[in-house]
Amino acid sequence: MDFAVSGPARACLAALLLLAGLPSAAQSLLDPTRPPAAAMEARATPVGVAPTAAPQLQSVLISRQPGGRRVAVVNGQVLRLGGKVEGAVIVKMTDTEIVLRRGRAFETLKLFPTSGPDATIKGKN
Repeated sequence: MDFAVSGPARACLAALLLLAGLPSAAQSLLDPTRPPAAAMEARATPVGVAPTAAPQLQSVLISRQPGGRRVAVVNGQVLRLGGKVEGAVIVKMTDTEIVLRRGRAFETLKLFPTSGPDATIKGKN
């Protein structure tokens, strides 16, 4: 059997052969919205967490039921009463703050800091 391809059929066959090679060419295209490689390497810590900053209280969840769950989110970690963050223990939790004990010193982290960029208030409670 001898097939002769002519006219429109030849054009369709040529177009199909050209289109078959396009997926492999698209693989080498870079995402134009991706940050440069240098920016990706410079960001060694997770977004929103400073490497040497004081602990930051991000959320507090307290159950309305007696004896229910008490959970705080500090630097992206979900912690319960008695949990540890950067060597300090959570000793008190309210709906707007937590108190950390580090040895004999206490540190209060407020959910809504009222003054300055630092969210911590150090002192005895």
